[in-house]
Amino acid sequence: MKLKLITLILLLFFSLKGMAQDPIFTQYFMVPETLNPGFTGFLETSKVGVLHKTQWPDLNFRVDTDYAFANTWVESLNSGFGLNVMNSREKFTNYSYTQINLAYSYRVQLNDEWYFRPAIEMGLGNKSYNFQNILLEDQINIGFGNNGSSIDPLAMNEKVNFFDLSAGMLFNNENAWIGASLKHLTKPNISFSNTGNVPLDMFFSANAGYELKIADYFDILSLPYETKLMFTSNYMHQGVYNRLDLGTGVVMDRFFLGATLATNPIRKASNSPMLTSVNLYGGLQYQHFKFGYSYDFNLTKIGNTGGIYELSLIYLFDFEKSCFSCPDYY
Repeated sequence: MKLKLITLILLLFFSLKGMAQDPIFTQYFMVPETLNPGFTGFLETSKVGVLHKTQWPDLNFRVDTDYAFANTWVESLNSGFGLNVMNSREKFTNYSYTQINLAYSYRVQLNDEWYFRPAIEMGLGNKSYNFQNILLEDQINIGFGNNGSSIDPLAMNEKVNFFDLSAGMLFNNENAWIGASLKHLTKPNISFSNTGNVPLDMFFSANAGYELKIADYFDILSLPYETKLMFTSNYMHQGVYNRLDLGTGVVMDRFFLGATLATNPIRKASNSPMLTSVNLYGGLQYQHFKFGYSYDFNLTKIGNTGGIYELSLIYLFDFEKSCFSCPDYY
């Protein structure tokens, strides 16, 4: 019994360590609020949307993540306000991570072209795990059945709640942006044990983007005059995990398509691959709606995972009235 219990606890430990990593979205450029609160009210209009991600559907360790958001801009206060909700759940263990945040950003005009947007985000988080089927040693009573509760120090709570705080900043002009954010500044304790202390690692991200009108550099006859070429980069670091995404895409009238490369720049093991996945995406804009789809092709030796796919849907209010100095990214 003790051997089985130790084995179970070890499995839970490694599983929970993996779950301590924040969800990462391939379509970060579509919903940059997932990375940096500085994008709250960035287009200086109102925006709502949802983003769904399914990871490794062909494995028992399938993870589904949903992100919903709404933000707006108040010109009289020179500020953006936002609300977002994220839920991530794992199929096999019924692990679930939910967080609700409020975000605030402020705009500072540096000169005729550049703006600086500091931001803060705070909210409440909840993590839950399926411990109902774990039977600890002091619950076994031979001849009288099993006791309903345990006082074993290894007994786990099924839920843990915590307060979270994040901050970010953003510099932008009409054609480019560069920003950084740091999440989980309070390093909340996410241990399921009453006596445990497992601080949630801070999540750092640095992201940048640049767009250019192709017609300003090349003679194009077969493409619309407003066709744009977009470059994006996004570096993320949390605990022992790190990732650098590099991407490019083309925006043609109502349609856009492109690809990103997910890399592992700080490899912890000599056999770790530098390039972990190739991610293709595409979508369209119809009036106030934006639709996006992406699929990640896994290049690691993890096996037949079924890849990762994402769906996004965004609605922009009064987009034609949004600021002239903001990049119209996708």
